[in-house]
Amino acid sequence: MSELRGLVPPDPLTNVSQQRFAVVYVPRRSRKRFAANCVEVVDSMEEALTKADPDNKRYAAIVIGPSKSSEGQYIYYLSEWL
Repeated sequence: MSELRGLVPPDPLTNVSQQRFAVVYVPRRSRKRFAANCVEVVDSMEEALTKADPDNKRYAAIVIGPSKSSEGQYIYYLSEWL
């Protein structure tokens, strides 16, 4: 359960917050949560890997979200880098 620390758990009654393939724009891959405007959700792992561009700080990932933060912003959480 420690892997969920700091993560807003998905609502089991809706499909709002779920695992998705994405391309994430981030300066460093050490971050674990991202503003929604830094995340491009895509349909497949292959599409995420194709659109990734590490030279321009765009990385393929599996993210969980969107969730609403305590500050009222929509965010995604990192599940894993691809």
